[in-house]
Amino acid sequence: MQTTTREHRFGLALRTWRTRRRVSQLELALRARTTQRHISFIESGRSLPGRAIVIRLAEALEIPLRERNVLLASAGYAPVYTETSLDDPSLGAVREAVDRVLDGHNPYPAVVTNRYGELVSSNRAFTTLTQGVTPVLLAAPVNVPRLLLHADGLASRIANLGEWGWHIVDAVRHQALRNPDPRLEALAAELADMVPAMTAPTQEYAGFAVPLRLRWGEDELRLLSTLTHFGTAVDVTVAELRLEAFLPADALTSALLTKLDADTVRAQTLRPA
Repeated sequence: MQTTTREHRFGLALRTWRTRRRVSQLELALRARTTQRHISFIESGRSLPGRAIVIRLAEALEIPLRERNVLLASAGYAPVYTETSLDDPSLGAVREAVDRVLDGHNPYPAVVTNRYGELVSSNRAFTTLTQGVTPVLLAAPVNVPRLLLHADGLASRIANLGEWGWHIVDAVRHQALRNPDPRLEALAAELADMVPAMTAPTQEYAGFAVPLRLRWGEDELRLLSTLTHFGTAVDVTVAELRLEAFLPADALTSALLTKLDADTVRAQTLRPA
């Protein structure tokens, strides 16, 4: 029986990531400031790189921090990147920054999620939009893509569910393909079952992007979404945070969101303590 050595395990893992990223050995060598010969020796199991080289290779391939720890372990090294709970005092500055961004985005909706789309925090405007959603979908942990596309969530209010919903499904699928994870793959399959088959695109774009068209009473909100993350994070938890902020695609939406937020603030002010 042939025993798989640490060198071969690491070499296979590196080749798998390089292939997934569609990067040649020469390109990886240039990115990681080494030689193609060295990369070839590593992938064939003839050489085991030092920890610093492993980290450089992972950075060059844009491997997420969680998976970088796994790659380090396959080479026999201890994890480098910590995974700290958001409740930990050491992440107080991160929580404060997130809260400031969310609060500053009012009266427009915004949420912060983890890598699985689970809600970490949201602002007042987003909470307003979830009025009437079944309580089950709002029970922790709240999955934001599921909340948006579920029939008992916001799906019944989305005028362009087929077109916009598939953008959500495709984004989760792309993430699962780029960074394989059974939970992401299962989420993508679940969301795909919620979205109706899409016919020809409507071309009702806001000049450059597909807006979320959300019915609100007799009006319709047209929202564009943007994604932001901590680009220089060295903690797994922080690196996996995603801020999704919705912006109005027209003046009517801006005015309606402003009014809704003012009504919410007024109601909170008048509510008995």
